Amino acid sequence: MSLEETLISVRRQLLVDGVEKIKLNGPLFPVRRTPKKHLLQVDFNLDGEVVRGLEQNPETSSRWAQLARQGHRIMQFLFEGRYIANVVDGKVNFYRRRAAGLGLVR
Repeated sequence: MSLEETLISVRRQLLVDGVEKIKLNGPLFPVRRTPKKHLLQVDFNLDGEVVRGLEQNPETSSRWAQLARQGHRIMQFLFEGRYIANVVDGKVNFYRRRAAGLGLVR
């Protein structure tokens, strides 16, 4: 599965299907909620690296939060604490400079 397909799958499983564990090529990864805002999140392995999927907080001032307030289900993805991409309505948006610098996107 490509990086894009993986991110779309994680978002679909978490925000659309509402599963308690994300399944990626066999392994299961538990879904949790953040302590303060109760946003859905999951940490999963991608080519030996840990990536975090985090539900978009609709209460921030970003353009992604504005879309979330309009009803779009958005998931942000982080690697080593840095945002690398998001998935909005099944479409992946990479923060190219960050993702490319981490070797996840060429």
